[in-house]
Amino acid sequence: MEDCIFCKIIKKEIPVDMVYEDKDIMAFLDINPSNKGHTLVMPKKHSKNLLENNEEDLKRLVLAIKKIGNAVMKVTNAEGMNILSNINPIAGQVVFHTHVHITPRYKDDGISFKIQRKAYNEGESKELASKIKSLLK
Repeated sequence: MEDCIFCKIIKKEIPVDMVYEDKDIMAFLDINPSNKGHTLVMPKKHSKNLLENNEEDLKRLVLAIKKIGNAVMKVTNAEGMNILSNINPIAGQVVFHTHVHITPRYKDDGISFKIQRKAYNEGESKELASKIKSLLK
């Protein structure tokens, strides 16, 4: 895609600190990391987000995330890790090329995911689960 910054990175038009590359996947350090070692992993084939990928491409991506995640954990001595992909602007997606953030985590690192918990009304969760299941058959 012509205006996609990640497609430009794939074409080597924009330099990055590459940590992994094969014929299908590329991974590089985020230029604005949440923590040192924050890595972006993406398929080379353009797609808007994770949900637009076929199963084979997703398998390759997930296997690369596992491999790269283990290396990042070891090199950074991280105590934990967030693996995250934002889908659509409302969820924080800024670059519309499928990518996954691997973020090393440490005690008191200042990163916070403040999730407001919301309760279901009586019977609401059963109804919602039923509707979701019906689409998965």
